[in-house]
Amino acid sequence: MKPTVYLETSFVGYLTARPARDVIVLANQQLTREWWERRREDFEMFASAAVRREAGAGNAEAARERLAVLEGIASLSVTDEAGRLAGAFLAEGALPEKAAEDALHVAIAATNGMDYLLTWNCKHIANATLRNLIEQVCRSNGYVTPTICTPAELF
Repeated sequence: MKPTVYLETSFVGYLTARPARDVIVLANQQLTREWWERRREDFEMFASAAVRREAGAGNAEAARERLAVLEGIASLSVTDEAGRLAGAFLAEGALPEKAAEDALHVAIAATNGMDYLLTWNCKHIANATLRNLIEQVCRSNGYVTPTICTPAELF
């Protein structure tokens, strides 16, 4: 059985975005594309209705490209259980109130037993200073935290 990966919205955005002018972002976009080409077959991939909702927002053409990437990717439901865990992240300070959607992504991945959560959101998700709190909240609510990582770490 292949390890499971939850694709968070920022991953899809980096995969489909026009090349950035910032060299660091450009390098991360290229690395994302290489991961997609070389490694995606090694994992069973999942997204959620929350990812699809975010991917479908904004510029219509860009949204179509993001949603096209998600076609054929299994969808995880946004359950009451995930909502409660997301609320716990916010209530216990593991993530700030303004990161409610990010908390939901982590909660969906955790409540569905994902092995990995793949993201470029290093402000609120793949953030070393928040990771211990996220893990504590997951544990205290009976869940195992997926390994939260960027494509560079999962290569």
